[in-house]
Amino acid sequence: MSTTKNYAGITDEFAQLETAKVVLIPVPYDGTSTWGKGADKGPEAFLDASENMELYDIETDSEVYKQGIHLTSPVTENDSPESMVDAVHKVTKEYIKRNKFVTLFGGEHSISIGSIRAFNECFDNLTVLHIDAHADLRESYDGTPCNHACAVHEASQSTNLVQIGIRSMDAIEKTFMDEEKTFFAHDMVNDEYWMDKVVDLMTDNVFITFDLDAFDPSILPSTGTPEPGGLFWYETLDFLKQVYKEKNVVGFDIVELCPNAHDKSSDFLAAKLYYKMLSYKFMGEDVEDDYDNTYDVNYKSGNTHSKFEEDED
Repeated sequence: MSTTKNYAGITDEFAQLETAKVVLIPVPYDGTSTWGKGADKGPEAFLDASENMELYDIETDSEVYKQGIHLTSPVTENDSPESMVDAVHKVTKEYIKRNKFVTLFGGEHSISIGSIRAFNECFDNLTVLHIDAHADLRESYDGTPCNHACAVHEASQSTNLVQIGIRSMDAIEKTFMDEEKTFFAHDMVNDEYWMDKVVDLMTDNVFITFDLDAFDPSILPSTGTPEPGGLFWYETLDFLKQVYKEKNVVGFDIVELCPNAHDKSSDFLAAKLYYKMLSYKFMGEDVEDDYDNTYDVNYKSGNTHSKFEEDED
């Protein structure tokens, strides 16, 4: 894929690494998917849709791109799943250490092993909010722990993992699942308080990993493993708004877009979701606000600093 253009066609003024508050890392990887192929084409389709999106967000009355969004070169390592994860981990951590709000767009869900590892190394007491149709808790699959079916296994062992929207899993995954922190889709549909319950289980620092098959396939069909009974647009936005309001979201990734040449609606939904998640992060913040420390936004009581900042004190 090419990244010769700026994200969403924004001008160079808002796309320079030195001044941008946000970094966007594309990871066009599809090395371990087992059914619908094409997630490696996801970042390019997402970027194309973003160029055709209005950059004024009505709901937040903002133009978040003016905070600065720098599109990096893609992570193209694909010699092995393990080498890809290592490459994602390294690049993600480098940008966190530059005090950027780091975001990634995949690619299949195995890329999140690297991104979560980097954030967990940089932030104390991290919650990983996993939004997905699938549990992704296998310890290993097809001979590697760096498989898309294992995307949050490591997080289940090393972070506060909270899972929502789950409606497909293997029995073996129950071994690693904390059912007190897992919200199954069939329960969520009958529980008007599920959003509050999820937020109550989180620590202050939150990394979001969003698999697009969490959405119902009626609104997002272009994914490798669609599952019926998923989330819808406005309930998802309501939930994300609450998370951003009450917690310190330190970064996120979005994965598993498998573009369909005959239907661009899924690509556009992914583009809008990404922009919405940024708009909620910076809502109410003036463009000229000082941003020496990305993670001062929505500070909570207690330790919300990144670990590397503490080490440098």
